[in-house]
Amino acid sequence: MQSLTLDDFQPYLNQIFITRLDHGELYLLELVELCELGSSPGPEFREPFSLAFRNPNKSAYLPQGTYRLENEGLGSLDLFIVPLGPDASGMRYQVIFS
Repeated sequence: MQSLTLDDFQPYLNQIFITRLDHGELYLLELVELCELGSSPGPEFREPFSLAFRNPNKSAYLPQGTYRLENEGLGSLDLFIVPLGPDASGMRYQVIFS
C-alpha cells in the first residue's frame, strides 16, 4: 500500500471498483478523478495524491470508513473512503494517499 502512486491508478480511471457491504450487497464506485496534492516532504515519501469515486445513485451512501475495493486489473485494496456528497452525476467519495 505504501508503494502505490498516482501512476498506479491512471490505467483504471473511469473503471469500476466494487465493495461488498456487510449484508452482501455490492456497491459500485467509478474512479472519476486523479489529483496530485503537492510534493512529498522528503525523498523517502511518495508524492501525495487523491482519488475521487462516484456512485451514480445520489441517494446511495457509504459512511466514512475503510472498505475493501476490488478491481479486476488492480486487485483488492483496503482504502479509507470519505463521502463528499452528491453532485449532478451521483454520490462522490474521496481517498487520500499521503
